[in-house]
Amino acid sequence: MKVKVGTWPPWIGLAAAAWVEVAAGSAYCFPLYSHAAKTVLGIDQRGLTMLGVANDIGENFGLVPGVLCNRLPPWSVLSVAAVLSFVGYGIMWLAVSKTVVGIPYWVLWIALCIATNSSAWLGTSILVTNMRNFPLSRGTVAGILKGYVGLSAAVYTEVYTGVLHNSATHLLLCLSLGIPAVCFLSMYFVRPCTPSVEEENSSEERCHFLFTQLASVILGVYLLVSTVLDDVLGLSTHVAYALFGGMFLLLFAPLAIPVKMTLWRKKRELGSIDRLVDWSSEEISNLLIATSSSVIYASDEDILLAEGEGAIIKKKSPRRGEDFEFCGALIKADFWLLFMVYFLGVGSGVTVLNNLAQIGIAAGTEDTTILLSLFSFCNFVGRLGGGAVSEHFVRSRMLPRPIWMTLTQIIMVISYLLFASGIPATLYTSTALLGICYGVQFSVMVPTASELFGLKHFGMMYNFMLLGNPLGAFLFSGLLAGYIYDKEAARQYPGFGSSISCFGPNCFRVTFLVLAGMCTLGTVLSAVLTVRIRPVYQMLYASGSFRHPRSTSIH
Repeated sequence: MKVKVGTWPPWIGLAAAAWVEVAAGSAYCFPLYSHAAKTVLGIDQRGLTMLGVANDIGENFGLVPGVLCNRLPPWSVLSVAAVLSFVGYGIMWLAVSKTVVGIPYWVLWIALCIATNSSAWLGTSILVTNMRNFPLSRGTVAGILKGYVGLSAAVYTEVYTGVLHNSATHLLLCLSLGIPAVCFLSMYFVRPCTPSVEEENSSEERCHFLFTQLASVILGVYLLVSTVLDDVLGLSTHVAYALFGGMFLLLFAPLAIPVKMTLWRKKRELGSIDRLVDWSSEEISNLLIATSSSVIYASDEDILLAEGEGAIIKKKSPRRGEDFEFCGALIKADFWLLFMVYFLGVGSGVTVLNNLAQIGIAAGTEDTTILLSLFSFCNFVGRLGGGAVSEHFVRSRMLPRPIWMTLTQIIMVISYLLFASGIPATLYTSTALLGICYGVQFSVMVPTASELFGLKHFGMMYNFMLLGNPLGAFLFSGLLAGYIYDKEAARQYPGFGSSISCFGPNCFRVTFLVLAGMCTLGTVLSAVLTVRIRPVYQMLYASGSFRHPRSTSIH
């Protein structure tokens, strides 16, 4: 039997994905321009939090790209993202810069949804493509990719403070033009390719992943130190530009892997692009076991022909760990348990993120950009660490990944109680703890969904899970936090209008106590999920590495 195999190394796509994932984190910029938008538009905190809801709805409504990622090549998905960001952020720039005066609030709400929806298209294209390109290292790859998204807020903060001189209007213009530029420059490199079927514990694969993780950690530390130095010392323009140049170079670091592979292993890795390889029946069996989707290797016609010849016997209904249809996954209790755990963890965390500038102002912090940079760095640590740590323990102990959601949501409860206490000395500590735990929710949810329900329709399932983010923003931020903030502000300054600021711990205390209660519930549900899916992980990782269960029998 002949199987057509492309020879484009998956590491090229992963290197380009770093840039795209940073661009996909544009929704995290909302705290940077939210205060300027509130002042220019003359809206109250509740109106601003509803803009934050629009920010989160757009960022996480990815069901359409989730469907299309199985039907369209990645470059076309990236093209849609480029158009959305240009139009959406362009309208926001027109309003905040007062280039066009009198744009209705509802138009801006829709524009922000459109702008941040580009993140859903970017993230889906990158994550689905790379998860399929690295089917045996899902946790590590998810951690790296989501880690760069977590770093994006710090990257944008560096650009905002060092290059754009704290100008919200220049930032919106940069988003409108910069994100499309990244999309068009990277779309050639982001493509399905020969999957890496080497075990992660092989020396070469392990070194490549360690290098990528180390490069991202160095970038994260660099960004945090740069922000702190600028806040404390007030760096000159020339130094700020130099630091920006250093950040730019560090973003190119993952490209060193495919360059090294090109120079040292050209014959093995970059042969003729459409070579034909002879596979034995045993090799075909191993290939199908190693990858949970037939998208890359065989068409639907090939599978039907094999079934007709008796080579494959298709099972009627999948078990957990096999490829599910999207509707089939929706009727599983584990699917909804994972959704609820993710919703309670991320939905509560995004409430703090959307209101981070106002939380800092209420606590008496003069420069809130350092809070965003701290949250971004710790969010990155949580995403990268959550993927790497869960991957280690799932291989060595067969420990279900959601156990890390359980542990981090316990820490989130503590963080919210620290916020509610109103003690100024705990502001940065609680922000850092929350950022780490918030990041872990992302990097654990992604591989868990793929391991329980397969990669065939992973794009749809992943984006459905992401709906927990805007749902939490609407309930906890739009309806709860904004209402309590405005009520307390009106009590402090009666008769001063709607766009005033609130000061003191009472501005968000009730909100933080409610969020602590939500994460307590999330802790219980994640513990239940961990117990339920323990047998699945014992089956998948019994040999110490990922082994996809047979959804088909090969004779």
